Amino acid sequence: MDFIDLKAQQLRIKSEIDLGIEKVLSHGRYILGPEVQELEEKLAVFCQTKHAIACANGTDALSLALMAYEIGEGDVVFCPSFTFCATAESVALTGATPFFVDIDRETYNLCPKSLRAAVEEVVQKGDLTARAIIAVDLFGQSADYEGISAIANEFGLKLISDSAQGFGTTLNGYHPTHWADIATTSFFPAKPLGAYGDGGALFTNDETLTDLLRSLHVHGKGRSNYDNVRIGLNSRLDSLQAAILLPKLAIFSDEISKRNDVADRYTVGLKEHVSRVPTVKQGVVSTWAQYTIEVEKPDALSDNLKASGIPSARYYPTPIHMQTAYRHYPVASAGLPATEDCIGKVISLPMHPYLDEDSQDKVIESVKAAIKA
Repeated sequence: MDFIDLKAQQLRIKSEIDLGIEKVLSHGRYILGPEVQELEEKLAVFCQTKHAIACANGTDALSLALMAYEIGEGDVVFCPSFTFCATAESVALTGATPFFVDIDRETYNLCPKSLRAAVEEVVQKGDLTARAIIAVDLFGQSADYEGISAIANEFGLKLISDSAQGFGTTLNGYHPTHWADIATTSFFPAKPLGAYGDGGALFTNDETLTDLLRSLHVHGKGRSNYDNVRIGLNSRLDSLQAAILLPKLAIFSDEISKRNDVADRYTVGLKEHVSRVPTVKQGVVSTWAQYTIEVEKPDALSDNLKASGIPSARYYPTPIHMQTAYRHYPVASAGLPATEDCIGKVISLPMHPYLDEDSQDKVIESVKAAIKA
């Protein structure tokens, strides 16, 4: 059994992928070719956004967003610690200060109450400038953008959505760019919408910001390739990855629906047997990048599942604020109790659109048996 079955998806759309690759090899425009433009247009339509800018990876997408707002030394960007390090890494690379905020204990996403306290703390101290918030759509579920955007608006902060795991998630029918100034995503192969290599994108409804981002992601170019008007990055999506993503995007809505079917079946089968099954906020459609449960002994469960041929994963057992490179950065004064409470309990089960019911049943029964033992 695969944790994420990319082979089954490839079989479904192999002819379309092969044709797209053949077209790129024929025209030879390997970087920012016509497939990239087509992908950007279709991504923007999919997520109800005016503009999409494809780039080299999800970390660059975050960095480009911060660069566009000229965030740097002396600035603070608020973000969760229970996520992959790229969220804070992109902040630190600008010279700004990542300020770690706690999560909602049920959804694992940024907690508005902890965020407000952290923002007020920075504003009151006055030695650093509060500039932005990065909200993460962890495990595929939309962050609480209604609550978070209200805080951003009150304090004049930019709101960036890190939707690396959550591209396609909606809250009350809206994608994150309904609230965020910029949304970003990753096309890393294991993501719900993944390429066969690295890739990423930014989304915004601001035309001026779009022009700036298009300059920044190609070395800060101006009207000429030899007149770079600002310091930028070399962060371009290659045409082969765009050609692969186009047929994947065409079936993405169907795959999200199938992921939700798997998640619903897991929840029904496991909710009476584990400490916690995932809680999806009312009005949210999750893309289920991971299906994450909580048990008292996740490592023992992982070993038992492995013995049955079932893969699992322990995401973020060491949150960012506890990692060596980030220990000196500030943490909300009340601490991160929800973050620190969940890290010793979470474990993720196989999740993908092609997980058949027999395989789902095997996972459910194996988890139940391991817990009972």
